[in-house]
Amino acid sequence: MKYSIIPVTPFQQNCTLFWCEETKKAAVIDPGGDIAQVIAKAEELGLELEKILLTHAHIDHAGGTAELAQKAGIPIEGPHIGDKFWIDGLAQQSQMFGFPNVEMFDPDRWLEDGDTVSLGKEILQVLHCPGHTPGHVVFYSPESQLAQVGDVLFQGSIGRTDFPQGDHATLISSIREKLFPLGDEIAFIPGHGPMSTFGQERRTNPFVSDSRG
Repeated sequence: MKYSIIPVTPFQQNCTLFWCEETKKAAVIDPGGDIAQVIAKAEELGLELEKILLTHAHIDHAGGTAELAQKAGIPIEGPHIGDKFWIDGLAQQSQMFGFPNVEMFDPDRWLEDGDTVSLGKEILQVLHCPGHTPGHVVFYSPESQLAQVGDVLFQGSIGRTDFPQGDHATLISSIREKLFPLGDEIAFIPGHGPMSTFGQERRTNPFVSDSRG
């Protein structure tokens, strides 16, 4: 499986294309905005957009979802239904954070822990990792040893938990009990900033490293 990271919105959110090398079918993970840029990148790479995948429903991750779904004629999968209130509040989010007005949408499929999603012949595992938001999910490819973790974990940091229904203890548990056991060698794409590995964060991240017990 291949990937391409496209930073979008003033928040420089890591919208990500994942695609199957054999079929060139692709998923767009977290189309927060700048949809013309996302479509142009897919065309440049010769990809056929197959679906949208959402890690969670904060506006910098989900704000362009309806526009892309309509323009590309593709379904929306994710996040977990725990984030429905964030989707319902997208208009309010856009005003709060100075984003353009966004169109509402309903996911074609809510995701649960243990689900899988497909793109071409590739299969991604779904892990429900609440804490940053209650319905946050992570997409993980065991074969590629790669995960898209949204705003759960960053290089040297973790997701905020001061938004409605965020919870710090739950976030720490998601990272230590759901992500780190996948293996130190797993590389991950965060919602913002540079990539890292679970091993590097387990050793050095001041919020969740082994030294914090």
